[in-house]
Amino acid sequence: MKRWLSRAEESLGNHSDRLDAINIFPVADGDTGTNLYQTVRSAAHAAHTSEATDLGELLTVAGRGAMEDARGNSGTLLAVFLSAFAEPLHGSTRLTCALLAQSMHRAQIRSWSALSDPVPGTMLSVLEAAARGAASTVSAHPGDDSNHALALTLHACVQHALEAVVHTESQLGPLTAAEVVDAGGVGFLLVLDALRAAALGEELQDELLDGLHGYDIQAPHIHHGSDAEGVEVMCTINLSPLDAATLRLHLDELGDSVIMSAVTEVEEGYRWRVHVHVPDAEPALALIHRAGDPVSITVTQLAAPPAGVEAREP
Repeated sequence: MKRWLSRAEESLGNHSDRLDAINIFPVADGDTGTNLYQTVRSAAHAAHTSEATDLGELLTVAGRGAMEDARGNSGTLLAVFLSAFAEPLHGSTRLTCALLAQSMHRAQIRSWSALSDPVPGTMLSVLEAAARGAASTVSAHPGDDSNHALALTLHACVQHALEAVVHTESQLGPLTAAEVVDAGGVGFLLVLDALRAAALGEELQDELLDGLHGYDIQAPHIHHGSDAEGVEVMCTINLSPLDAATLRLHLDELGDSVIMSAVTEVEEGYRWRVHVHVPDAEPALALIHRAGDPVSITVTQLAAPPAGVEAREP
């Protein structure tokens, strides 16, 4: 698992520029690759500082590290994926095809439910397809805990994910018009291929992305000239489930791309990671402060900022 996250960090780092270049949904802010890379880097660092030998415990640490430092919509969803993927693995020290399928299914449910308005044709669809590939392989090999069955399941996850990535172009109007696939979906495909490579002791598949629309090295940086408006607000806050649901409802009324996911259980209820796109930060921040005492607040312009401009922390 530590090797997986390191390989994912390596792969996303190598591909971040091209992922940024084709990032036009939900807003063309050109940062999906960077956000995924920085988020998985936090997960990898957290995992490598842990001495856990239990798979679930280790990936819970990694998911928590990713969630606390998640960047953007895609990074937040990746952190949700890692945290949910860990849940069926508690008490296990070896990954099997059945456990992999359970983890993928759990991650699919948690990721779709974390979003107020989940949209097909994104990373969510790629995750759903990969989970479906894992489940179908396990069904064909019931009770088989061999490494061979695990290999078949991992390959099925990657293949189904790849097919789903290709399909994203026809699922979302902005992608169809731009003739590109979804950047977050491609990034998640790279994460799955890193899992396959790490678990099986194989190399990353350099040819995996060959032929994906918008992914040729000579393809343009299509998000340039974006007229994206508004800001992305993110924070961490301790709330009861009821208060979290109320905050989500109010944020839905203000903006979109609302993601709320529980990081860990605390005395007040849960520690939540909050993400929303809004026209103006102040009303959203006022709602958040009325709900509780947020920390790690960031406000980032959705339009691509000039070089050297960082997100601000109010």
